Amino acid sequence: MTKKEKLNNLVKGTNLSEIAFFRPILMNFAAHFINKKYSHFASDYKVLVESNIKCMEEFNMDAVGLISDPYREASAFGAEITFPEDRVPECRNHLITGYEDVVNLKIPDIYKSNRTLDRLKGIEEFKKILGNDVPVIGWIEGPMAEACDLAGVSEMLMQTMLDEKFTAELIYKATQMAKLFAKAQIDAGCDVIGIGDAICSQISQETFSRFEKEPLREIIDYIHENNALVKLHICGNITHLLKDISEIKPDIVDLDFLVDMDNAYEILDPEIIRCGNINPVDIEQKTPEEIYDITKELCIKERDRKFILSGGCEITINTPYENLKAMRSALDDSLN
Repeated sequence: MTKKEKLNNLVKGTNLSEIAFFRPILMNFAAHFINKKYSHFASDYKVLVESNIKCMEEFNMDAVGLISDPYREASAFGAEITFPEDRVPECRNHLITGYEDVVNLKIPDIYKSNRTLDRLKGIEEFKKILGNDVPVIGWIEGPMAEACDLAGVSEMLMQTMLDEKFTAELIYKATQMAKLFAKAQIDAGCDVIGIGDAICSQISQETFSRFEKEPLREIIDYIHENNALVKLHICGNITHLLKDISEIKPDIVDLDFLVDMDNAYEILDPEIIRCGNINPVDIEQKTPEEIYDITKELCIKERDRKFILSGGCEITINTPYENLKAMRSALDDSLN
């Protein structure tokens, strides 16, 4: 069974007790795994592709991904992005400072921006090397996350309370950008599109329902119409959002360690695959034996449900290699 066939069977709910699917989020860890810096990983698709493939091979992972940083789309809109050697890229200027900026914001050409084009080249490189047997996970920013990238987090969250017109218009434009970038990645060969919307764990259910739920539904429906799966990533505690998330029907939902997996199973549509949710700090700091036991306990509990093993969020740069191997071993052993 190929890795893509495993994912397809997981989505269909076929032979769940026989499927062990492992795909943690790797960025700075992956860069250092091949002796590169985060700046190389985020700015050069060849480094991103090589590091993902090397990690997949070393730790027996079941997919590769294009996630790198939040600023691909912001760069295409015209924001200045800098690349500190070993930290997440930084946005040096917020393009949106008032409603007039929102009105004048133009949706850019995905194929003419260096950073969005770099991601598309990464997809093509994955497909050239791996063929069609390994799922490739693309990435876009969710509407609220992108609005925060463009206007600043504090400023954008303030606008959700003060100016509905500003908020709705900026989220609308971020939504259109997300759809275009998702479609370009699907056309390039992605099987899954990840939607990163981390800021949503910091807003109320009322604000999410008012401004973000329907734009996310629009994006998810659009991705499905274009024959790809959707993986929604909102790190942090999203217990208060689970009912709304269930209703917009992503195929996969990342759950951080702050979310109770059993409670999420009760709230989410059973067709939704829950992905998670071991604490990344534990994965870094505990012994391989401890990680094996924690992982196996989780995987045994999840063996007859739709489940992908992962950390609650990104694997930290200092995580011992043995701990990722322990996670894989525990997942495989849980099926026996």
